[in-house]
Amino acid sequence: MKTYIRRREKNDTLIVLFGGWGTDENVFTPLCNDDFDFILFYNYSADEALVLPEMKTYNSITLIGWSLGVWAAEYLLPKTGIIPDLTIAVNGTPVPADDRFGIPLNIFEGTLNNITEENIEKFYLRMFGDKKTHIRNIDRIPRRALKSLHDELRWLYNRIMEQKEPGFRWDYAVTSENDRVFPTKNLMSYWEKETATRHIILPLPHYFFHEWNSFTDFIHFVRYYKTNGKKQKKIRT
Repeated sequence: MKTYIRRREKNDTLIVLFGGWGTDENVFTPLCNDDFDFILFYNYSADEALVLPEMKTYNSITLIGWSLGVWAAEYLLPKTGIIPDLTIAVNGTPVPADDRFGIPLNIFEGTLNNITEENIEKFYLRMFGDKKTHIRNIDRIPRRALKSLHDELRWLYNRIMEQKEPGFRWDYAVTSENDRVFPTKNLMSYWEKETATRHIILPLPHYFFHEWNSFTDFIHFVRYYKTNGKKQKKIRT
């Protein structure tokens, strides 16, 4: 597993993000600024040790799990010693290879067994939703070798198949109506039964962070999504 760390001595806010399969820091650093410290975990593999900075004292720690990072957060966060104040699951579930609540198993295994340059390009296109959005965010495309993608997905698959029952506290779950990676129906089926988690549904694709200027803006949007029972209409901040 790899760790990307961005920190400033003056900051008292930390955002921890567990990325999805196939990502790197290019996918998320456009949302970083100097107002908060940021730790990204990605490229999960048994060959990489967990690396953590010397921890500071923070007034606020927010955890975001995106895509397969929702499962990864549940699996790996206890090993970090980080205790978040707020947790947000984005377009993923704690059971990511599942016919009812995640990516159908035959699709998950088919992806694992057919990792080629062409198929990876198609995957990133589905991640952004459409060609126009994909092109607009070309600078956010991960720069990963095929072998690392295969090694990571194999490791994830093996660990997911061994998993125990989920037992993590997610304060919010955000689901996209136009998700082309996780079936939206499966995401909704999982989170609608988790009554302790506040569920937000947006008309967006699997990757949608480009709709916000920073993680601070995204977190604020999630926390104050409804006003007087009415959904906010504005997404882009």
